[in-house]
Amino acid sequence: MTDRNPSAAPATVPTAQRKRRVPGWARGVLWAIGAVAVLSTASYLTGVNTLTSTNTAQTALRLALPILLAGLGGLWSERAGVVNIGLEGMMILGTWGAAWGAFHGGVWAGLGAAILFGALGGLLHAIATVTFNVNHIVSGVAINLLGLGVAKYLSTLIFEPLSGNPRQSPPVPTFDTYSATFLSDWLGRLEAQQRVGISDAAGLIDGLVSKVSPLALIAILLVPVSYLVLWKTRFGLRLRSCGENPVAAESLGVNVYRYKYFGVLISGGLAGMGGASLVLLAGGGGYLENQTNGRGYIGLAAMIFGNWRPGGLLGGAALFGYADGLRLSGGGKAVLALLYGAVLLLAVIVIVQLIRRQWVAAALGLAGAAVLYWIYWANDDLPSDLIPYTAHFVTLIVLAVASQRLRPPKADGAPYHRGEGD
Repeated sequence: MTDRNPSAAPATVPTAQRKRRVPGWARGVLWAIGAVAVLSTASYLTGVNTLTSTNTAQTALRLALPILLAGLGGLWSERAGVVNIGLEGMMILGTWGAAWGAFHGGVWAGLGAAILFGALGGLLHAIATVTFNVNHIVSGVAINLLGLGVAKYLSTLIFEPLSGNPRQSPPVPTFDTYSATFLSDWLGRLEAQQRVGISDAAGLIDGLVSKVSPLALIAILLVPVSYLVLWKTRFGLRLRSCGENPVAAESLGVNVYRYKYFGVLISGGLAGMGGASLVLLAGGGGYLENQTNGRGYIGLAAMIFGNWRPGGLLGGAALFGYADGLRLSGGGKAVLALLYGAVLLLAVIVIVQLIRRQWVAAALGLAGAAVLYWIYWANDDLPSDLIPYTAHFVTLIVLAVASQRLRPPKADGAPYHRGEGD
């Protein structure tokens, strides 16, 4: 017999308290502090000061910009549901447009022409994939080949009479650079003191606040702008819905084709800006055949590494730009020192995995650390033929490590026909 008491209060079930997540910006700051700590330790133990020098940071920033802008282009396109393998071709069109515009009207005209030429490449990709439902990969490869061919033809037609060489343009103006003089002088003095940790951080920060171009500021500003537009506005919500579930978006009155076109056009314009950064910044000064050197593909890898989010993309671009800048600043010895830093990072990861009792992950991390340390110990310098591909090797390694936690838009690359939900 059960005892029923209608006046008794119903039993309350305790609800599990939600864990407070660390904000994305705070995680980014923690990762940056950890990276500086690893580089500082590796610099101290190997005696290679190039790892954290001002020159390395300046070069890394300049080389990260085209990767960042190409990655942002891929982000806009793929959030709308269109895979954009054609970023490389759009960047190539941007390099030619930047040189042509800058030669006739100065750096800002060059930047505008680069955006326009890149957007034209995006328009072709959108017509093929959105309107005619061509396979996105096939269309992207075709855009890459077309961009290369168009730039070669236009260069022969327009630049050869001016420069005498069909593979390059005449010299064009570049963006001026600016420095925070007082802060840079103070950081320079700290770096010269060679104090472990403090001087390393000072060198890296000094490289980021000295000799900075307006284009660099615009590119970095586009990261939070992209986040705010895509995640905090009605336009961004509709565009992202087209990449997640276009049928449901259409049922709610969203013009899916229009938003896909917007995403791919913006993607092409950003990729064209990435091409402009190779032409209009110090060290560029003109169009050169094969100038992009695969940076469109690396930008796509940075976007994947960042899990299709602007903040993660910024970290990926910084990583690849740093690897590329380091090999230019310090050569093979500096790249070997970076391998030593990777060994230290893997050691920390192994310890964390052991604490979590993730035995397989710990064993794989230990094996990777052993291989990298053997390469570092067995070589005094890296072969000169391998050094130019440092960023490409980093790309492959990072994608292999990051592949387990990726979450692309659900309808990314999926064919879509208007009226499917009827």
